[in-house]
Amino acid sequence: MRLAFIIDPPATLKAYKDSSVAMMRAAQAAGHKVWVLEVADLRWDSGDGVVGDLLPLTLADDDAAWYVAGDRQTIALRDFDAVLMRKDPPFDMEYITATWLLERAEAEGARVFNRPRALRDHSEKLALAEFAQFAAPTRVARRAEAIDEFIDRHGDVILKPLDGMGGAGIFRVRADDPNRNAIIETITNDGRRTIMAQCFLPAIVDGDKRILIVGGEVVPFCLARIPRPGETRGNLAAGGRGVARPLTPRDRQIAEALAPVLSTRGLLLVGIDVIGDSLTEINVTSPTCMVEIREQTGFDAAALFIAALERALAAAPAAGS
Repeated sequence: MRLAFIIDPPATLKAYKDSSVAMMRAAQAAGHKVWVLEVADLRWDSGDGVVGDLLPLTLADDDAAWYVAGDRQTIALRDFDAVLMRKDPPFDMEYITATWLLERAEAEGARVFNRPRALRDHSEKLALAEFAQFAAPTRVARRAEAIDEFIDRHGDVILKPLDGMGGAGIFRVRADDPNRNAIIETITNDGRRTIMAQCFLPAIVDGDKRILIVGGEVVPFCLARIPRPGETRGNLAAGGRGVARPLTPRDRQIAEALAPVLSTRGLLLVGIDVIGDSLTEINVTSPTCMVEIREQTGFDAAALFIAALERALAAAPAAGS
């Protein structure tokens, strides 16, 4: 099969830990041809439909020189067996535009994973509202008085933007924080941007657990991202330390409740975040942590993903066919 991966610039990917690289390596190991493009390489023409300017890649095991690229070619997305959307957030207007283009490609016969409509419909923060029974106390709002009331009620909260990743723009705010008003003004852009407020969970000291769901199957190990001393964010991009662990019964309860619901919507790969016993986020754009889990447990989630992709392609025809 020919697989097209929509990724960030290849030169920026850290092959020693990047899940997209692991997925491409697993695809090549399974005998598939790997092509890559960036969102900026997508376009629609009235005569040709949705096309991309793509590079064929040969993957290598050397993390310093992890690929050899062939000549760039312009190819219609419908001519690939599958298109894998792996562009990192921010989930901004350009990301939404990419989902529109990919949805048009679907109508022309392309198979896109995760499905563009599902990406667009599942805010990685706000999707939590559908599964509030598993969540810590949470409020989504933009007015300062609504956020203040939540802080006063819970005393110690986390404030975060709805469109970020990697822990960027996240604040911990206590009721007596002298910078409280300034933080709220900053993160909401003076009431012009909606944010999420969540009750602070002391269990973060044991890690923010990333749990992967692949093709509706729950990966039996999570990666607990443990904050460095003096930090409240466990994100690896914020200096957290990743420790792979078997799922707890509560982890599995949450993941198995979400798995069939999300899978039927065309979300082949999902990464949910759990702190203690509480669900905090549902990540669908470019879930990661595959490499760390494999290195520490031997469980190859990237290979599981390629196998799930093969099953999905065999099970149903393209949307436009």
